[in-house]
Amino acid sequence: MNRIPWAVLLGLLVGVGLGLVYSWTISPLRVVDAEPVALRADFKDQYRSAIAAAYAATGDLTRAQARLSLLKDSDPIEVLNAQAQRMLATGESLAEADQVAALASALAQNGIDLPVSSPAVEVTNNTVNTLPTLTSALPPSEIPSQLTETPIIETPQVIETQATSASSTPRPTRTPIPTFGSPFALTGQESICDPNLSDGLLQIVVLNSNRRQMPGMEILITWEGGAENFFTGLKPELGNGYADYIMTPDVTYAVQLRQGSDIASGLTTPTCQTPDGATFFGGIKLTFQQP
Repeated sequence: MNRIPWAVLLGLLVGVGLGLVYSWTISPLRVVDAEPVALRADFKDQYRSAIAAAYAATGDLTRAQARLSLLKDSDPIEVLNAQAQRMLATGESLAEADQVAALASALAQNGIDLPVSSPAVEVTNNTVNTLPTLTSALPPSEIPSQLTETPIIETPQVIETQATSASSTPRPTRTPIPTFGSPFALTGQESICDPNLSDGLLQIVVLNSNRRQMPGMEILITWEGGAENFFTGLKPELGNGYADYIMTPDVTYAVQLRQGSDIASGLTTPTCQTPDGATFFGGIKLTFQQP
């Protein structure tokens, strides 16, 4: 009967143990320069919040787009809107949620999604090479912008673009992108006398042409000596296209959508009366719809 090689087994166990101690304690694996797409979901949310804060401070939408593209989200605007709603639902800072929603609104307002690669042709010294050129994936209702394919002939000192003229022209750039198109129409305005609602509650609902509520729409409210911005979709339990604002009594307001709309002016808190004769301040409900 063969004897069990206890010495060999003991040596193997000791080696495995020492290897685990070294790899877990003495020199554990450290991930350095990982791509943002590899982050955990909660860390991705923190990354988007940082991008939104930077955009709020600088207004550099191009840089924000470039940073968001590293996450490789299939629909960055929808992801940003969903994150803003989660932040409000979990009690996070309203200011940070507004920054995330504002970045989503800016991307939607400019009709720009994150860039994807498509081939363009460059001719250099009679050799055809394929280079990536950025195009924009736009919603169906938008007019798409695209980069034209322009052959480029390189000489030893001067790069010329073959076009209708022989003069040197810049490399292809993005053309201006139109906004949402037709302004939103003010299709509804009514006074609300409901004692169960907050006094002076201004409710706003934004619909598209198919009467579907639209999140991330920026609303501008102004009054004498002041102005404020807020967004739809931050209270998803009341509707993706819903937003509200508490008006101060005896102050006259005007409301419009930043993307372009009719102006609801002369808005003041209505005075309402309960069945027992007591008075209270009611509210107003506005409905904007895209033609």
